[in-house]
Amino acid sequence: MDTIKELTTLDFSCIFISVFIILIGIKSIVSLFEWFIDKLGLETKWMKRKREDHELLIKTAQNVLELQNKHMEDMKDSDNHDEEMRKDIKNLTELFVEKQINDYRWEIINLADKISNGKVVSRECYKHAISTYERYEKIIEEKNLTNGEVEISIQIINDSYKQKLKEGF
Repeated sequence: MDTIKELTTLDFSCIFISVFIILIGIKSIVSLFEWFIDKLGLETKWMKRKREDHELLIKTAQNVLELQNKHMEDMKDSDNHDEEMRKDIKNLTELFVEKQINDYRWEIINLADKISNGKVVSRECYKHAISTYERYEKIIEEKNLTNGEVEISIQIINDSYKQKLKEGF
């Protein structure tokens, strides 16, 4: 029981301050020891591990920076490649439309030429030429182009078709 009484009479603030002073003393001794070892050029396991961790951190940061730069270069290359592809697709589309227009134009003009030369033309040829002309006009209108000699040719085809229908074609 006397032991318990003695514990209640202890000054805990003095104990706390004493422990704190002891910890500060240990920290000072360790710091002084590290300084002394550093001045002698020796390296402890703890210091070696700390140095290696620091070097690893620096190397990792450099690698991340290199990867970031490589990523930026790749993104620029990708953007350039995408732009080239857009241009190529646009050029191919324009070439396709131009070829389609020329094919339609040739079919209509060719049929009008056959009719002008007095060759026999079937009903399906007339219908095909008229539907081809409608597709031709739609493309011409979409692309804001002008129509020249095809109008004359389709007029020849329409006149001939009307004449054939009157004759009982």
